[in-house]
Amino acid sequence: MTLIKQILLALLALYASASLAQSAPTVAAASDLKFALEEIAANYKADKGQEVRLVFGSSGVLWQQVKNGAPFGLLMSADEAYIDDLYKNGLTIDQGSLYAIGRIALLQKKGGSIKLGTDKDGLIKAITQAKKIAIANPEHAPYGRAAKEYLTTIGVWDLAQPKLVFGENISQATMFALTGSADFAISALSLAISPQVQVQSTYVLIPDHLHKPLRQKMALIKNSSSSAKDFYQYLQESKSRQIMSRYGFTAL
Repeated sequence: MTLIKQILLALLALYASASLAQSAPTVAAASDLKFALEEIAANYKADKGQEVRLVFGSSGVLWQQVKNGAPFGLLMSADEAYIDDLYKNGLTIDQGSLYAIGRIALLQKKGGSIKLGTDKDGLIKAITQAKKIAIANPEHAPYGRAAKEYLTTIGVWDLAQPKLVFGENISQATMFALTGSADFAISALSLAISPQVQVQSTYVLIPDHLHKPLRQKMALIKNSSSSAKDFYQYLQESKSRQIMSRYGFTAL
């Protein structure tokens, strides 16, 4: 193979790689968004003919990965504070935008024997009966912090603490309850009402005045591709907002 052919092939490979990167932005998203965002991404592909790479995790872990240079085009956090911090450190294009307010719920596997109640008396009975209770890790997962705030506000944190098992994110905490590794979980409403989870479980919505609002914010990362910017705009269209609302997110 001549040198010219080698150079042409290398250029073609670079072009193909660049085209793929443009057409498939990587979106890092909080785990509570899993089912809602997968549906939006499927609509985006149908409407625009473009793929979206979705990476799910706890907001705190994804935030740290962005600070360490992870090649994400867009971060969708379950806590606006992580986006605010990235903006202050010059890592986002702008201050981003609030896209939803999340809710939490008590959730157990369908057929579970524990009666779930969100008031203090009902919660004490549920905790007393349970061997394991799953929440997301409050150290880096906003839904875990909301769960801790709820248990503390109700006055049962000390009672629950010895029985707590921590998921790395809210999806894992929910899975603990669905598989029987925990008797119940404090889950995200968006997961609890998804068809994939609802068929396996029952839930009780926790009143939102019992924890701080889960103000969820997204922002484009510096030097993000035009395709990431296009998907960011798509998320703010009425079609996408309707999906978010259907998954229990309060519209803003």
